[in-house]
Amino acid sequence: MKWEDNIRKVVPYVPGEQPKNNDVIKLNTNESPYAPSPLVKEAIKNADADILRKYPDTNATLLVSELSKTYGLDEDRIFVGIGSDDVLALCFLTYFNSDKPVLFPDITYSFYDVWADLYKIPYKTMALDDDFNIVKSDYLCDNGGVIIANPNAPTGAQMPLDDIEEIVAFNKDRVVIVDEAYVDFGAESAVGLTDRYDNLVVVQTFSKSRALAGIRIGVAFGQKKIIDYLKDVKFSFNSYTLNPLTIAVGAAALKDDAYFKKITKKTVATRERVKKELKDLGFTFADSKTNFIFAKHESKAASDIFEALKAQNIYVRYFKKPRIDNYLRISMGTDEQMDKMLTFLKGYLNG
Repeated sequence: MKWEDNIRKVVPYVPGEQPKNNDVIKLNTNESPYAPSPLVKEAIKNADADILRKYPDTNATLLVSELSKTYGLDEDRIFVGIGSDDVLALCFLTYFNSDKPVLFPDITYSFYDVWADLYKIPYKTMALDDDFNIVKSDYLCDNGGVIIANPNAPTGAQMPLDDIEEIVAFNKDRVVIVDEAYVDFGAESAVGLTDRYDNLVVVQTFSKSRALAGIRIGVAFGQKKIIDYLKDVKFSFNSYTLNPLTIAVGAAALKDDAYFKKITKKTVATRERVKKELKDLGFTFADSKTNFIFAKHESKAASDIFEALKAQNIYVRYFKKPRIDNYLRISMGTDEQMDKMLTFLKGYLNG
C-alpha cells in the first residue's frame, strides 16, 4: 500500500512483562517491593477531585520547589517530566541534533537506540569490556553527544565519578547526559558536577527508590541555559504533562526523606545478602550498585532458569541479546520474596 511509504517505521522498546496474575513474585522490572511513603497516601486521600477539572500547573511549581530544597539547586536548574523515559526522550530530541553519531554503550538501557531511530539521530554503540564496564577512552573522541547510564542497566556496574567528569570535560562542546535511574542504591551522583559544567544533564526518576513507578515522575538537572532549551522543546510538544495529582504525590514523597532512606537501605541490605547466596549457588556477576543483580550461572543456561522460575510464578528478566543471553536480571524484592526464589533455586540447581 502506497501510503505506507511515508510512515515512520521503528522497532519499539519492549518493556518487562507485566503478568496479569497478582499471585506472583515479580522481580523483572526493578520496581520497589515497598509501598510509597505514607505521606504519598495522605496526599492522594486529601486530593480534591476538583483539581482534575482544571489544567495543571505547567511549571509543576510545587514539585520543583521540593526538588530544589532536596537537591540544593535553584528551581530554574530543574526540569520534570512524565517518568525519566519522557525526560530522556525529550533530551534526545533537544540536545542531539548534529550529523555526528551520539555515543552510548552496546549493553545499556535499550530505549536509547529506539529514541535515536525514532528521531533519526545517528549513533554508535561502544563495547563494554569483558567485565561489562564502560571504557572511558571510547568517549574521548569527536561525537554528536554522549549518554551513559550510571550505574549501568542491565549490568548494574558503576562508573567512577572521576571518569564521568573526565568524559564531560573532554566533550565541552557537546552535551553529555548521565542517566541515574538507580543512583540511590549506593552509587555516587553526578548532580554536583552540573555546578561546574554547562554541557551536563543528569536525569533521575521517582520510579525505583521512591516507589512511584506507577505515577510517572522523572527529573533532569543542569545549568539554567541547558534546562531552558529542554523546556522550549517540551512546551513545543505538550505544555501540560504532569497532572495535579502527580505533582502533589511527588512533592509529598520528597518531604519524607526518612522513609526514602529507610526503604533504600532495606533494598541495599537485601541485595548484599542475596549476592552472597547467589554466589554460593554458582552464580557470577559484576558488583551491583542498583536494586538488581545481573547474573549468570556456571552450568545452567539462563533461559532454562528463567523458564523454571516462571513456572513457579517467579518472574525475572531475560534478554535474548548478543553477549548477555546467558544472564538474568534479578530485581530485589522483599526478603521473604527473595527467600522463596533462593529456596527454589537451591532445589532446582541441585537436581
